[in-house]
Amino acid sequence: MNKLYPLFYLVISFWLGALSVLSFAPFNHHFISLISLSGLFYIWHKLKSARQGFFSGLFFGLGLFGFGISWIYISLNTYGGMPSWLSCLSTFLFCLFCASFIGIIGWFSLHRKSSLFLIPFIWTFFEWIKGWLLTGFPWLTMGYSQVPSSPLVGFLPIIGIYGLTLILTSLALLLSFTLLSKDKRSKLLKVGLVAAVLASGQILKYIEWTEPTGEPISISLVQGNIAQDIKWQEETVIQTLQTYQKLIQKTKGQIILLPETALPLLVEYIPETFKKSTLLHAAKQRGHVLIGAIERQDTKYFNVVLNLGNDSSQVYRKSHLVPFGEFIPLKFIFTYIYTHYLNMPMNDLSRGGNHQELIAIENQKIAFNICYEDVFGEEIIQALPSATILANVSNDAWYGRSIAAYQHLQFSQARAIETGRMVIRSTNTGATAIIDEHGIVKKILPAFTEGILEGYVQGFKNTTPYVFCGNWPVIILCFIVLLGWFMRHSKLLWVLKKK
Repeated sequence: MNKLYPLFYLVISFWLGALSVLSFAPFNHHFISLISLSGLFYIWHKLKSARQGFFSGLFFGLGLFGFGISWIYISLNTYGGMPSWLSCLSTFLFCLFCASFIGIIGWFSLHRKSSLFLIPFIWTFFEWIKGWLLTGFPWLTMGYSQVPSSPLVGFLPIIGIYGLTLILTSLALLLSFTLLSKDKRSKLLKVGLVAAVLASGQILKYIEWTEPTGEPISISLVQGNIAQDIKWQEETVIQTLQTYQKLIQKTKGQIILLPETALPLLVEYIPETFKKSTLLHAAKQRGHVLIGAIERQDTKYFNVVLNLGNDSSQVYRKSHLVPFGEFIPLKFIFTYIYTHYLNMPMNDLSRGGNHQELIAIENQKIAFNICYEDVFGEEIIQALPSATILANVSNDAWYGRSIAAYQHLQFSQARAIETGRMVIRSTNTGATAIIDEHGIVKKILPAFTEGILEGYVQGFKNTTPYVFCGNWPVIILCFIVLLGWFMRHSKLLWVLKKK
């Protein structure tokens, strides 16, 4: 029976992790993550060793990432051409890598019983590490589970997504203590504290950190719905150009925005006939056409967004590239796999600069980001407070009809709330959307349809506390708490050994 006891908790931990996925987009049941985390921390209270804590956390992570990012298989197998067995193995190993962070948190939490109180600080600190290690993968960071409608979102413009994780895990720990407590007064006190934090977050949501600047601009967000398996085929380039040319002619906005690499060819090869007809249409409505393509400079290639009718300075070059998708890390290890098992076009791109000129249109300054760059909040704020509008162009067709595109949309919603700026998104297959400064999707096109999303975008000025401070206040707090605990216990251990 003693052997079955921890095994039972491993199974429960796994399903608690899987349940947590329902807190994220497209499900958005934000309260579930609070419940599942409380359940996990309750289990950690019950377990007897750091080893058991590690495996409990690992299984929670396998449930979370196994269900939450299983779409990686689609990218590798369906569109990357990797064999099924290797795609399954690669996806599992990556989920295992991500889950190991939660496993380590479980180990630390049970290393000493007093360290259970450190769970929120350890969890937040390790999520931050996962967000930059090996270029970073902050997907399914727990703070995102509260975006856009949880009361806790009120804290987001102040302390950012990792701060939200710190508060969420703290509340979950309090609730787990409530389950363990036998004292009625203690239970009421803890529940009251949770309620007070939630109420405070709700009140903070009413603060307007930024204010409008200039007049709203009409926008046309173009969604071409070009199938990923034919997108880069030579024989379909003309068909793709015709599709976008047809859609552009129907647009009404002053800003006409196309998705990431909408034109699957080098900028220098964009046909003059395409340029002329596009710019003639834009001139009639005094508009600007912003297009995603691949730019060549000498021997370097860049993933860019450029103003088709302006000078060459009106361009944004992607800075944070996707490992294994846009560049090959550790080439001496992975080149063989790419050569023999994968078909990834444009897999050796160069990085754009960290600080680039904003694209200025109609007295507004637009800060662009491409693909999953918008998951890195600390990088997005580098363009602020100068930027008045945020724009994302993406191609999530790589992940098929999965939940990935909606998870990606949730990142853009978080960036809108953190910065107090509207966000416009133009994507190949979805989710093409207009998001207001409170993170609410005002308009969205149906996924996997060809169409144009017409609307207006308003510029905003001033700044939020998060834009000013970034993640550092939260990370420094976590570091100080963990360092203080370690030094205190190391000193205590030294004293006990001396005696």
